Amino acid sequence: MKNNLCSLTVLCFFLFALIGCDNEPKQDSTATETEMTQTDTLQEPFFKLSLAQWSLHKALFAEEMSNLDFPRKAKELGFDGVEWVAHFFTDKAGDQAYLQQMKDSTDAAGVKNLIIMIDGKGDLAVNNKKERDAAVEAHKVWVDAAKFLGCHSVRVNLFGDGTPEEWHAAATDGLGRLAKYGQEQGINVIVENHGGLSSDSKKLVAVIEEVGADNVGTLPDFGNFCIAREGGGRWEGKCIEEYDRYRGTKEMMPYAKAVSAKSYDFDAEGKETKIDFGKMLRIVKEHNYDGYIGVEYEGENLGETDGIIRTRDLLLAEARKM
Repeated sequence: MKNNLCSLTVLCFFLFALIGCDNEPKQDSTATETEMTQTDTLQEPFFKLSLAQWSLHKALFAEEMSNLDFPRKAKELGFDGVEWVAHFFTDKAGDQAYLQQMKDSTDAAGVKNLIIMIDGKGDLAVNNKKERDAAVEAHKVWVDAAKFLGCHSVRVNLFGDGTPEEWHAAATDGLGRLAKYGQEQGINVIVENHGGLSSDSKKLVAVIEEVGADNVGTLPDFGNFCIAREGGGRWEGKCIEEYDRYRGTKEMMPYAKAVSAKSYDFDAEGKETKIDFGKMLRIVKEHNYDGYIGVEYEGENLGETDGIIRTRDLLLAEARKM
């Protein structure tokens, strides 16, 4: 009887254990797939993020923030690099004490100085040689400032006049001479599609190729492809001739040493209303670019901080799909 009881007890215990195992929660393959998706979603993008100072130009003009506040603000918004605009320290390019304060501000924030965007210092592609010579000299002090700050590049414009052939010759001369000085200082001289014939990417690339210097390149901007405006203004007036932005970006990317993600406005789904960011990023990635992409919000319907955040988040969202 005792032996039978023991056998029955062992059998019951085995059955209970078996039933208990069946009732254990099973590994959910769906959950595993979700976790994998979440891991994929959190992967690093193929590029690094920088902030173009022009994104905050309203606050800077209104003196709601100072030039030296820029690196801290950039870091707070999740950026690792900063792109300065010469306009906001226009009289300080040769002031090493002030430049040291700028350098200290980026060090304190933990961000890198990448580029100085130079505007309003003369036209490098103007036909008048005396004016062009003056522009080249005026840009040199900014090359020196970029070197002091530890930037890799200065961004210049190729504004000029005359026929396309005359513009090409003047641009090649002005850019070539500034590039030679940049080589001596270890600084790249990069050109943005920034209006006029510089927004005709085929013509811009022809200048870059003729200069043929290792430290000369492009800064493709997603938005600046207007070649001509009503009334002939540089910035004012309706655009009446525009280069295809996707073709233009593709043509400039082989020479790109930086990229600018220009944005203007967003729809309810967070998409840019004028520019297909996914298409742009695919072009950038196809050219094996893995450097910084600078966020440059230039819209009117959102506050600057909100516009910056939406541009940043759109870039990251599109990158996760690749």
